[in-house]
Amino acid sequence: MTETPAEDLKPTFRGDVSVELVKHSASDTDVLFAARVSTVGEQSLDELSKDPARSKGLINYLMRDRHGSPFEHNSMTFLISAPIFVFREFMRHRVGWSYNEESGRYRELEPVFYVPDADRKLVQEGRPGKYVFVEGTQAQQELTARCMEDSYRQAYEAYQEMLAAGVAREVARAVLPVGLFSSMYATCNARSLMHFLGLRTQHEMAKVPSFPQREIEMVGERMEAEWAQLMPLTYAAFNANGRVAP
Repeated sequence: MTETPAEDLKPTFRGDVSVELVKHSASDTDVLFAARVSTVGEQSLDELSKDPARSKGLINYLMRDRHGSPFEHNSMTFLISAPIFVFREFMRHRVGWSYNEESGRYRELEPVFYVPDADRKLVQEGRPGKYVFVEGTQAQQELTARCMEDSYRQAYEAYQEMLAAGVAREVARAVLPVGLFSSMYATCNARSLMHFLGLRTQHEMAKVPSFPQREIEMVGERMEAEWAQLMPLTYAAFNANGRVAP
């Protein structure tokens, strides 16, 4: 099978994001052995062979009273594909996170661009700090898609023209917009993920309201679904205590 030459690639458009849990070392017992070392020392390792459900009260206590460090003794690595503007928001989260993103210096970037789906609310009403998003009209949706797609095509044609003329990738990439899809590995622990979710998702059980941009919320929702399966007792305690990171 031969690869398609880059110059033959045509821009494609998508309105979703992708999140894949590629590896992890994360379970509720990680919280328990870390917490119990304070009272029983090395015997706390016995928690690794016990049913964590027997100690869900301890997990809830730690969450409720915000004893946060026991929630750090675990790790999850996600492969995320999303528009560049999502990653620029994502990387504001620095404590407890590690990132490695694909580089436009070292590879030719593929023409995959973000165009909102029809259910993405387009119109902002209200003043800063007190606004809501409402549905756009069909005319606004069509305008948004047409303007974005035309702009993306023009930008990628300019990118290809510069590359064909011998301009370095790291220079030519400057013409590409933040709606271009990128991919990265993001590694975190449960405590750092809870802080992320508290800010980047809206939830009926949240004690503190949050107003995330929808596109980064889409990433957060997919990460949350993976984490909930790995650490169900910790996840339940997070929700029961207002979705505030300990």
